[in-house]
Amino acid sequence: PLYISYLMRELQLFPFHLPGAFLSIQLFSLASAFRFSLIILSFPNPVVSKGCQRMQHKLLCSPSYITRLTWSFSPLLQLNKLEEAANAAHTFFMANPEHMEIQQDLENYKTTSGKVSLIDLEARQHMEDYSAGVRHYDKEEYELAIEFLERALKGYYSEDEDCQIMCEGPQRFEEHEHLDYKAGLYEAIADHYMQVLACKHDCVRELATRSGRISPIENFLPLHYDYLQFAYYRVGDYVKALECAKSYLLFHPDDEDVLENAGYYEGLLEGTVDPATIKPRKEAKTLLRRHKLESHLLQVAAAGLGYAYTEPVTPAVPCPGPSGGMFSRMVLCLSSGGPLLYSDVKFVYNSQQLNGTQRVLLDNVISEEQCRELHRVASGIMLAGDGYRGKTSPHTPNERFEGATVLKALKYGYEGRVPLKSARLFYDISEKARRIVQSYFLLNSTLYFSYTHLVCRTALSGQQERRNDLSHPIHADNCLLDPEANECWKEPPAYTFRDYSALLYMNADFEGGEFIFTEMDAKTVTASIKPKCGRMISFSSGGENPHGVKAVTKGQRCAVALWFTLDPLYRELEGIQADEVIAMLDQEHLGPSEMNINPKDEL
Repeated sequence: PLYISYLMRELQLFPFHLPGAFLSIQLFSLASAFRFSLIILSFPNPVVSKGCQRMQHKLLCSPSYITRLTWSFSPLLQLNKLEEAANAAHTFFMANPEHMEIQQDLENYKTTSGKVSLIDLEARQHMEDYSAGVRHYDKEEYELAIEFLERALKGYYSEDEDCQIMCEGPQRFEEHEHLDYKAGLYEAIADHYMQVLACKHDCVRELATRSGRISPIENFLPLHYDYLQFAYYRVGDYVKALECAKSYLLFHPDDEDVLENAGYYEGLLEGTVDPATIKPRKEAKTLLRRHKLESHLLQVAAAGLGYAYTEPVTPAVPCPGPSGGMFSRMVLCLSSGGPLLYSDVKFVYNSQQLNGTQRVLLDNVISEEQCRELHRVASGIMLAGDGYRGKTSPHTPNERFEGATVLKALKYGYEGRVPLKSARLFYDISEKARRIVQSYFLLNSTLYFSYTHLVCRTALSGQQERRNDLSHPIHADNCLLDPEANECWKEPPAYTFRDYSALLYMNADFEGGEFIFTEMDAKTVTASIKPKCGRMISFSSGGENPHGVKAVTKGQRCAVALWFTLDPLYRELEGIQADEVIAMLDQEHLGPSEMNINPKDEL
């Protein structure tokens, strides 16, 4: 009891990193401190000495350490506190949606216990209300959507006030840590107030960021008014609909759809209420004015006082149009339908037919003979767990995973362990796929290999009865899919530099293993594709294309998995080495390559 009291006092009084909160330091609540102290006591040795250290009367712990430990649920399982353990695991999963093992454990718990919803113990109430409002909106339950979204707005502005007040405290200056830093009284005062101002300016980002995440929800505050304007219209409250539409237009005055809606609402009110008397909401106007003024002052300080500051900008694909700021919307310049380059390649479905964005399905990318040749190469070069640190079943215990890279294939070919011609085939078809993807999606810059992997998934005998898992869980290729929040977080450990993906299938003699696209909820299937020799599915790698693989219940499913990037800084190192091997082979043995692979202008 004394140890618990000590820990509760320490954890409550001193700054502490919350799970996954890499950019902010927050205080533990009393309940959180108590839960953490219980977890610590379940270990034989006090873990404070391992992951934390005392410095200047503060208990400091590394974020990664707390991310793994704070909501550890194994000790609670040992104490037979199943519900508390599940809630702790759910809290961890909310901050780490890429953790497949926790996801599977939670699904199993829900199935066995019959409990559908779990509690996020570090949830922010205005975020929860917003998510609930959006869910009701999607179900066309507009009265409930209005109730939750209005509550979310009230909570948002209340949290904003608290955030502004908390910024008034002492600030930390990295510049002070340098020995050559010299500042008089006035410079020190200016430094302090610029830090306070930057902290306040960042409140809109802080309030739009879920607990445990780094990236904020794009366009978060304006979206409240966007949902509300249409919800109020559907329930017949045209005054409120116009009010919310005008509030939204404060942030995005050129939004054609909402401008059109506002005009329509004004027409509905004509003769009963003067539309000119209906103004945007005062709190939205005040916050936006304050945010712009803060930005202006910080820019002035950066220019005139040497204060280092850069305005945060929501990332977007380069495209003509307005830029930046925390209230900006991502502008995507997407196109497709370009030539397929090879006469034997057959177009099957486009994005619309596949019920999504930036998708294409092609057949005859490689021939039956090439499929057989690739399969023979695969059997000679693949290693169990390749690409997953030797984990032979990284996604499901019911299948064995094997893989190999292009460079490994060429190395084995050069050493005579597999036919060199067959090893070169792997390289050649990968390049063929890259060219097709770059051409079809009408990319105006070179598409580079990010990672190339020949992979096979084999159903394990005796483990296929009553399977309810997937061969590869639903995910996105360049962001962390968060089905609960209906978001995909483009931040580490995701491969954020990946732009396009492709899967080129080698066989069809297996059961199950369909490739599926889903909605952001990771449950609603929007398209299902049965693999076969020469079939290729390609798509953009972002959150617009969540996908996975159904369980392989019999036989072996093989494919060439390809990920591409538009950024040459993230070009696949083994791919560059493979190019060098090919160039050497062409020069010494094979003569000029007929495919003119990777010309110098692309290198």
